[in-house]
Parts: sequence; C-alpha cells; structure tokens
Amino acid sequence: MLTLYSRAALLPAALLLASLAACSGGGGGSSAPTPTPTPPVVEAGLSPAAQLGELIFKDQSLSASGKQSCATCHSPDNAHGPTNNLSAQLGGANGDVQGFRAAPSLRYLNQNPAFFFAKDGTPTGGIDRDGRAQSLAEQAERPFLAPHEMANASKQEVIDRLKKAPYVEQFRAQFGAAILDNAEQAFGRMTFALQKYQLEDEEFHPFDSKYDQFLAGKVKLSDQELRGLALFNDPAKGNCIGCHTSARGGDGAAPLFTDFTFDNLGVPRNKKLAATADPAYFDLGLCGPDRTDLAARADLCGAFKVPTLRNVATRQTFFHNGAFDNLKDVVAFYVRRDTNPEEWYPTGADGVVQKFNDLPPQYRKNVNTTEVPYNRQPGMAPALSPGEIDDVVKFLGTLTDGYKSNP
Repeated sequence: MLTLYSRAALLPAALLLASLAACSGGGGGSSAPTPTPTPPVVEAGLSPAAQLGELIFKDQSLSASGKQSCATCHSPDNAHGPTNNLSAQLGGANGDVQGFRAAPSLRYLNQNPAFFFAKDGTPTGGIDRDGRAQSLAEQAERPFLAPHEMANASKQEVIDRLKKAPYVEQFRAQFGAAILDNAEQAFGRMTFALQKYQLEDEEFHPFDSKYDQFLAGKVKLSDQELRGLALFNDPAKGNCIGCHTSARGGDGAAPLFTDFTFDNLGVPRNKKLAATADPAYFDLGLCGPDRTDLAARADLCGAFKVPTLRNVATRQTFFHNGAFDNLKDVVAFYVRRDTNPEEWYPTGADGVVQKFNDLPPQYRKNVNTTEVPYNRQPGMAPALSPGEIDDVVKFLGTLTDGYKSNP
C-alpha cells in the first residue's frame, strides 16, 4: 500500500513524533527549541514524486482528526482495502462519521481507463464506484475534503497540515521552494504524487496470486479450484466471465477480472448504513447523488462499477453498500437472488417480498434480470448448487496476491 528507504512500520512512529513536536512548540512555558523532524523512510526504487506519494498516503496528520490517512481505509496489509467489516468506514473530525459506501481496494487501478461510453452505449471505466474520477490523481482529491473522511475544510487547510509534515522540505525540493504559497497548486502536486505512488509501486499491481502462477505454469490448482474455475467461466452456470475476464489478453497480459463496465444487481438495502434511516435516501450510482453529470440518465440509475475480483477473498464487506460480509453469501446471492428472493429481501405486511428494495420503484426495471445467472424465476433451480457455490468461492481464493507455494 531496508536500505536507504523502507516500508517498515517506522512511518507511523515518525509521523507521531513529528506531530508531537509540532504541538509542543510554545506550549507549557517551555523555551526548548522544536527539533527538526526527521523525514520518514519510504520504498526504494520509486521516483522522488512517488516517494512523496507514499509518505502522503500514510500520513495521518493530514486529516482533521489526526488519526486517518489514505492507508487507514486502504491498508497495504489487506490488498489496499479495509481491514475491518464495517459497511462503510468512519471518518470526520472525531473519527465517528460514517461514510456512504464500502471502501474499495485500490489495487490494479493502474490499467483502469478514464470513463467513456462504448460504441454500443455501454458506460465503461472511470474510478470510484460511480466512475466519476478520471484518474488516480482526481480520485485522491475527495478523501482529503469529504466530511466523512479526512474532513479538511479546504485545500488550504490540507496544505497548512502539510507544512508541518516531516517531509515538507522534500516536497519543496521536488515541486519548488514557493509551491506551498499556492494551496491550489500544492494540493494538485499532492494528488499527482499519490498517483505516481500507485502507478509505480508494484504492491498495487503485483500479479502474483496463485492463479497468476497457475497461468504461468508454475503451480497447479486443486481439483476443487479447477471446478470453480470451470463454473466461473461457464456461460450457462456462474457466467462470472461475462463481466470478470479470467483469460490472458491477446497480448498475453494477465487478466484483470473486470471489464470496467457497470451493472445494476439490485443489491439489498443495508440498514447498517446510517444514511438509510432516511427512507428517501438512495444511492443510485451512475446517476447520483455523488455523480451529477449523468443525473438525467434514468436508465443508468442503480448501476455501479464492476470491480476487479482480484483479492476479493480478503474483503470483509461486499458491494457498494457493504450489504454482505461473507463471500459465500455473495456468490449465493448472485445465483439465488431470483429463485429465492425471500432469502435476501424483507417481506412486506402484505406478504410480498420487497425485491430490489434499495432502489426507488421507478428504477427497479434497470436491474439486470436477463443475463445468466439472473434469468431465473421462483421455483426454478439456481444456476449453481450449494456444492458448486463452494467450488466457485474456493477458486476466488486463488486470486489473492502474494501466494507462496509450500516448499
């Protein structure tokens, strides 16, 4: 997410010491000079801008609470995703404000295209669950300023915090002695550095899962994993391959397990999200509320980005609203959503299952009900049996980075 530079756990300690030093100056009647902060160590092999990006990524002092960094929600120790099972992460000035969406992993975004409409009109690409950010640098802007994340009131406030960081002189040396005099420009350099870090550091795109090694002929998959792969690819069974490409590209490139498109799956409403206490609140993905340029596209309401399935087995919450906390349940939802809707949605006073209950009624027609495995009706057999669901889950476990075979 040791030679001259390192990824060791020295960074948080260095930042904490720097913060304490900054707070102690002029307080308690002490006349002792504030010591010059020691710049933290970073990853070897990165460009100077990417090295700064790593420091910024892990710097909790850049938040209003002083306790949240990019790495807080995108931990390098958990595939650059959350380390907990919260439906949405907490932020704000006191660390007690819940967000609106589950935090995604930041891995494998280096090959993500900017948002566009394909020739057939299919929305494709972009970063964030609604595709609104056109680059990693643009994606990095919002967390610094969002009230439910790092909660800075302005870009100037972010830069004022940066001025106290132990690596501030590195920042000036890289971007100019007067760069911090202009908050807009300095903030732009910060997000540029964050983008460079994510593009350059191989931890964000290692391609070293068991499946990668299987494709390279270095390891074998177990019988159950092979069954799961076959079901994953079978257009009459899991049909996961419809959105999550599993084969190498024509140029031999490793599969990303996403086609960068958007889909409306009718995920159940998650009452663990505080926002849902308001019955009028709905997260409609491409058509709002966070994204505003497609608000008039009623046909896109409820569609969210198809994520990569790489490292999906490391996650503890799933889908845009964190409605699921178990990977087996996620696969079961895909294949039993339409055959057994009572398993996933509440039943109204009239005894009718309130299917697709996290969408206003006028948008429920947008839910994907035509592709396998969604083309089922109550009383029909699901596309996968319980044993086959287990096989697919087992295969998905082969997509976790950092696989090491037993000696």
